[in-house]
Amino acid sequence: MKQTVAVVGLGKVGLPLAVQYASHGSLVLGCDISEAVVEAVNRSVSPVGGEAFLAERLADVHSRGLIRASIDTAAAVREADVVVVIVPMMVSPDHQVDYRAIDSATRAIGAGLRPGTLVVYETTLPVGTTRNRFGAILAEMSHLQPGTDFSLAFSPERIRTGRIFHDLETYPKVVGGIDDESTKRAAGFYRSVLDAPVMEVANAETAEMTKLMETAYRDVNIALANEFAVFAAERGIDVREAIAAANSQPQSSIHEPGVGVGGHCIPVYPYFLMQDAHAEELRLSRSAREINDGMADYAVSLLSRHLGDLRDRDVVILGLAYRADVKEAAFSSALGLMDSLQRVGANVLVQDPLFSDAEIERFGARPVSLDEIGRVDAMILQAYHTEYRMLPDSFFRQARVVLDGRGDFAIDQSALGETIVLSIGMPAPSSMVNRVGMPA
Repeated sequence: MKQTVAVVGLGKVGLPLAVQYASHGSLVLGCDISEAVVEAVNRSVSPVGGEAFLAERLADVHSRGLIRASIDTAAAVREADVVVVIVPMMVSPDHQVDYRAIDSATRAIGAGLRPGTLVVYETTLPVGTTRNRFGAILAEMSHLQPGTDFSLAFSPERIRTGRIFHDLETYPKVVGGIDDESTKRAAGFYRSVLDAPVMEVANAETAEMTKLMETAYRDVNIALANEFAVFAAERGIDVREAIAAANSQPQSSIHEPGVGVGGHCIPVYPYFLMQDAHAEELRLSRSAREINDGMADYAVSLLSRHLGDLRDRDVVILGLAYRADVKEAAFSSALGLMDSLQRVGANVLVQDPLFSDAEIERFGARPVSLDEIGRVDAMILQAYHTEYRMLPDSFFRQARVVLDGRGDFAIDQSALGETIVLSIGMPAPSSMVNRVGMPA
């Protein structure tokens, strides 16, 4: 018998998940609060851009009658055997969790919940949230008991936007329920809709912790690379050459340094751990956040070394997005750079081919087109989009200083005339190392 799956949240992750489940034969009821998103899905038009194979796969499952969408979550849940929740968790600029959106979705799910249904959360959550917060809300709304009348589990999404279907095929699916039966049912569901292996863990809290550990590990590793970068540059050492050499030993896997860490995940989820009432043990995670958030100030200090006082200097940030070729600015390092530059009085301009002028202005930035840039004091390559890689050398010669914030700049210094090229973790062009390894 064909299972019916309600996917609550049809955003950048939710819609690909809905299509994935439908492509394996499930009847999928997509739920979203946006009428525009629901209408688009029901017309077989993807409201999510930039996701490989999504439009084609949506068209295929829609043509086979395996997916439809609704703004009535409770009604969809009444029809469902399985409910998968992937509503975004809102986070304030000071990293406080805002549960309002996902609490609202949970109440709507509870209003339609039937005995025997499996509910799985995939939104990244603080440890204990599935069992304690959402279990209580579902019980209050449905008058059913989790673990007795319905099954409840957590399974973290482990994907990157732009390559979701590839990742769904590749990475083991971690599953943990509030009891053994919930774990077993959730694992069985994912085995029916995914081709990747399914990994059962002891409980929902272990599964929640798994995702937070993954992101904290990357944050700490990047902070270590950034610490190495600052240390190496002051001693005339190219840190990327040193990292490559260190990583030739299989037990070393040092990440890349840069002007900061952006996106919904790495700079955010460590705070889910740290806000725990008993999280004073997490000293490394706290230090990593301070180091990575401090890289914007360090980048600005590099400019000051070569330009002096930055007051009234024209500085262009190339790339509002948090990473190359992805239209997403959540917690982007560009925002930290803007703040640091504005605090020292620089004139900050932002260019990004993926964002309109109006979208850039909503982030409090002054937009500028590539044609309008002209002669400036500095350019910072914050997200090295494909469009920037195609620019002629002459474009970068318009700046007195170019700071490569990601170590991706492919143009040799000799091609840029008097323009100075700086990079995080690279010694300044004039730096020399003496025989004992210290700056001359």
